[in-house]
Amino acid sequence: MIRRGGPRGTTSLVVAIVLMIVIPFAPSIIAAGSALSIVRFPIESLIVVVLLSLVPWRAARVAISAVYGVVVVVALALGGLDAAFEYALDIHFDPTDLPQVNDGFGVVQDSIGRPAAILIVVLLAIVAVVAGLAVTWAALRVDAGVRRNATRAGVVTSAITAVWAVTALAGAQLVAGDPVAGAPSVTAISAAASRASASETAAQRLPEEVKADPYAKVPSSDLLTSLRGKDVVIAFIESYGQVAVQNTSFSGGVDKVLRNGQSQLASDGYLDQSAWLTSPTFGGLSWLAHSTLQTGLWVNKAPLYSDVIRSKRFTLSDAFANAGWRTVSDVPSDTQPWSFGTSFYHYDTLYDTHNVGYQGPQFGYAKVPDQYTWQYFYDHELAKPHKPVMAEIDFVSSHTPWAPLPQLVPWAKVGNGSVYDPQPAESESSDKVWENPATVQQFYGQSVQYSLQSMFSFLHTYNDPNLVLIVLGDHQPATIVSGKGANHQVPISIISKDPKVFTAISGWNWQSGDQPTGRAPLWRMDAFRDRFLTAFDKKR
Repeated sequence: MIRRGGPRGTTSLVVAIVLMIVIPFAPSIIAAGSALSIVRFPIESLIVVVLLSLVPWRAARVAISAVYGVVVVVALALGGLDAAFEYALDIHFDPTDLPQVNDGFGVVQDSIGRPAAILIVVLLAIVAVVAGLAVTWAALRVDAGVRRNATRAGVVTSAITAVWAVTALAGAQLVAGDPVAGAPSVTAISAAASRASASETAAQRLPEEVKADPYAKVPSSDLLTSLRGKDVVIAFIESYGQVAVQNTSFSGGVDKVLRNGQSQLASDGYLDQSAWLTSPTFGGLSWLAHSTLQTGLWVNKAPLYSDVIRSKRFTLSDAFANAGWRTVSDVPSDTQPWSFGTSFYHYDTLYDTHNVGYQGPQFGYAKVPDQYTWQYFYDHELAKPHKPVMAEIDFVSSHTPWAPLPQLVPWAKVGNGSVYDPQPAESESSDKVWENPATVQQFYGQSVQYSLQSMFSFLHTYNDPNLVLIVLGDHQPATIVSGKGANHQVPISIISKDPKVFTAISGWNWQSGDQPTGRAPLWRMDAFRDRFLTAFDKKR
């Protein structure tokens, strides 16, 4: 028989100490990728050891250890979610925004498939439970070791606490960015609480921001007078960010499409000007960008978005409707009724997956290819004599996972979309594409090329002197494409045959063409609504 103080007991004590150090720091240790990052001291574990040594009742010690385990697991979950959101969306996780977790799951599901995504969730849940049990056991095991030799343990604990304090004051780091003395659980939980508080503050300010809107009181007769009689389309191209057109391995193909498209536009008598906008979102959550552009509010969080679309904020679609336009929303990826399309944006007509007559195949996330969306919109809104139309159309063929990809077909053969039936099998599947980040980037670039080719081909085929097109990206693509630390900039262009449109925006100093350079103006996306309404109001 081995005594409790023998080798096995010593080994279990060492394992317990290592667990109390490593598990709270696990996310940063993994991120650092260095064995040196393990040499650290989490203050939470030190506090628990000291607290347990002062409690004489075993049941209380078990309870304290269990609470410690729960706190560590909650902190790990918050830290893990924050890291995942920062990687995929370049935002921090906000505990008041739990629906974003479901949205994030949807992005993963689109990329690797539902079974694999569910498996990852199950494995993460198992890891969380095991981690909680492990640190609970570790705390109890260390406490048992402390109680067997209280004097020596007291000296060691005091020494470690002193080292923690000194290294904390000195800011000592063995791995850059990872202080030796840390409070990972406290930091993760307090950061999440701070973000939740900031969200609440933003929500409290919203009613005043909605109310303080001079454009809501402009007479309808004074709204958008310089655009009267024009069909105006706001075309969001999914994930169309700066990386698509500047200095990346895949931007060359997109730039070529833009150059060829601009040449064709010029031959057809179109004019175009471009600039940059800073999007409130990154990698996903496109509706934040849509609402920011429409409302002139900086809508960068889902809880804020939820409040905005339940408010009476004056939108661009409201302005066009009040000024006499018929308003349309065309979101071919929507599979469920969208009540806020009428209750907040006040669109006259809402198109979605179910009412555009599409009978072709699905291309990854995109249930309807962009070319079909253009064709259906033209056939049902522009082809016949009509009241001027304002539409927001969301083109989603460039939505992650960027595979399989559609190809252009002759416009006369688009029909009900069944012409696309052979195409998914002719493209790589998303499972294959996502085996290699370089392939993901390549297919992202090709998806943007397709979306832009669809637009240019549409403008050439249905040469419309009455159309004003505002085309822009909603956000940069995810980090796997954009790279870590990428900005939030997206291109925006205005295309029209009427020189008066560009006279109205001459003060914007946008660049000619549809390829903005680094010298082009950069606005926040929430600035667009006010500048647009001012440029085209009665005073022009």
